[in-house]
Amino acid sequence: MGRANDNSTPCPAQHSKGTSFLPYNYLSALTILSKGITAGIMDVRVGLLFLFVLGASWASDARQLEAVEVVISDASVVQINQGQGEGVVKKVARNDNVCTLCEEFANEAIDYLSQNKTQTEIVEMLHKSCSRVPSFKQQCITLVDYYVPLFFMEVSSIQPEDFCRKVNLCQKVALISSQIREDSCGICHRAIAEVLIKLKDPDTQLDIIELLLKGCDSMQNYVKKCKRIVFEYGPLILTNAEQFLETTDVCTILHACNGAKQASLADS
Repeated sequence: MGRANDNSTPCPAQHSKGTSFLPYNYLSALTILSKGITAGIMDVRVGLLFLFVLGASWASDARQLEAVEVVISDASVVQINQGQGEGVVKKVARNDNVCTLCEEFANEAIDYLSQNKTQTEIVEMLHKSCSRVPSFKQQCITLVDYYVPLFFMEVSSIQPEDFCRKVNLCQKVALISSQIREDSCGICHRAIAEVLIKLKDPDTQLDIIELLLKGCDSMQNYVKKCKRIVFEYGPLILTNAEQFLETTDVCTILHACNGAKQASLADS
């Protein structure tokens, strides 16, 4: 039997509604990437690095994020209403869950990724990223053109509630506002800080590389080339991801923080 040609079109990944062909952390990664496009602050060199960033948070236990200043309570959940100016706080009965904020952000991200303009911008940025690896440029473009539309199909089938449960952010916990007094901006910055800590951990970096190598196995005719790219560019992209998170206000891009408010805090 002859080996399959590397330029052949890969077969569609098997998927069904409710079952993503990519891990959910990859979906979150491209959510951040798409937000960065319209904000105009993201360089094409980081077009793919967020696949690694969210891999770090996936490799770690998401429950650690909940354990910080979060306590079990029967009280109503405190929800931040971002649509009313400076973040109006209101109590919402959510079966003792604090996943309300997660569901709101997930719903916003899904709506954003469902827009044709957003999808076109993401594809264009990924095409530009492919030009950064000349020896694999054509294969990279082929993979982008084939798998990105499938990704958007999967996004349309995602339910925010299911997503938040998948990443272990919907547990029976609630924030005690009198002790914590923290809005969505603070929560976002804490999450980014946790990701940065994990990115600096060599064990986490190894976990991310192993995760990506396993992901290459689903690319059929491109397995070897995919793994070669991971080994060659993985460590560099992890370093760039760390630098990007340290120099970029991702929370403002995600609208978890008010830009004007953040600027005034920085000047004070």
